[in-house]
Amino acid sequence: MKISIPYGKTFLREEIPDQRLLGILESRLSGFEPENAPQELIRTAMAAPVESPLLSELAKDKKKIVILASDHTRPVPSRLIIPEMLREIRQGNPKADITILIATGCHRGTTEDELKMKFGEDIFRRERIVIHDCDSSEMKELGTLPSGQTLTLNRLAADADLLAAEGFIEPHFFAGFSGGRKSVLPGVAAREVVLGNHNGAFIAHPCSRTGILKGNRIHEDMLFAAKAAGLAYIVNVVLTPRHKVVYAVAGNPFRAHEKGCEFLRKYASVKLPGNAEADIVITSNGGYPLDQNVYQSVKGMTAAEAAVKMGGVIIMASGCADGCGGDSFYRTFRDHKDMRALMETFAETPPEKTIIDQWQSQIFARVLSRAKVVFISEMPDETVRDFGMIPVHSLGEALRTADEILGREDGSVTVIPDGVGVIVEESSEDDA
Repeated sequence: MKISIPYGKTFLREEIPDQRLLGILESRLSGFEPENAPQELIRTAMAAPVESPLLSELAKDKKKIVILASDHTRPVPSRLIIPEMLREIRQGNPKADITILIATGCHRGTTEDELKMKFGEDIFRRERIVIHDCDSSEMKELGTLPSGQTLTLNRLAADADLLAAEGFIEPHFFAGFSGGRKSVLPGVAAREVVLGNHNGAFIAHPCSRTGILKGNRIHEDMLFAAKAAGLAYIVNVVLTPRHKVVYAVAGNPFRAHEKGCEFLRKYASVKLPGNAEADIVITSNGGYPLDQNVYQSVKGMTAAEAAVKMGGVIIMASGCADGCGGDSFYRTFRDHKDMRALMETFAETPPEKTIIDQWQSQIFARVLSRAKVVFISEMPDETVRDFGMIPVHSLGEALRTADEILGREDGSVTVIPDGVGVIVEESSEDDA
């Protein structure tokens, strides 16, 4: 069987002997053909918003309108969504004061070149675009989250007469799904709020997993934050692994998001072939832009974690053109080698003492405690080793290395081409 794995802006290809291959787990969105073109899907969704007036109606008489937009780490088709949102807002309020606020969370600021690529030259030049800074003093307190944290948000968002957001919905490795409420928290929250929400006890909770919303305390905090901020309207899309829009939903930020999650779950849920975990799981972050650093690559690894045997091998392909993704994240694994002790330390850390990147480190430590990770990237080998992974530079080399680790050449293999795009579930006995 020939396999193809997204890697940066290209693909890695290799052949797997049929007798070793358990299965290829892909979202059924890979072959999904929508009825309309992406722009038409977005317009149709906005013309029939879920439990909400039209955006043009919401914009009437509003003085300060803020649109929360995703940052450079997300493949949201802002070039398609934002013009439609701006058109509708100005249809209802031609003199509207509109700010596009980039919801960076705790990520680095989006560069001018990235903004131009994201929105196009026209919107970049013509519209007011502000980049959220989680450490800015321009914040406002809006109550207390269910987790006990004080909710502090970007003042532009908190003071908006109308707050709307674009985004996309994908499986999320601890918030259940992305999109919707996440534009507010972590999107435009103060650093301490993001840290508290991503605390060790919440991350360790069994409901803080891909595809789970019920009982997910991280999600509950995010919902509260979105309601407190007055998030009134969203336009969210669902994408194929090649980042093509196949579904759009608009309207009430909570009901529309739920509808989008229901659609995605139908197509993104995959079952372990034969109800069997594999000796080796090959996966990726779906290529650029989600595989720009090691930090983001942990997301794809969690799909492999759910499909690999304890003591098995995960082969992760991630270009990492942007490096590690965080100094503290890197230092954690350079300086600590006992993964189980690290996980216990994180789980016992009080929410107010959560440090930057702790959640990613906690989940990565969980992955490393289950399986060896063979890492295909453009990173220096020494840096990859500092992360506790084994560096290689091709799929063929990765498979040979995995065989050496297992001590045999007949280990079973499961392939998950896009680990970020699937929800791995155990098969029932009837499926096996």
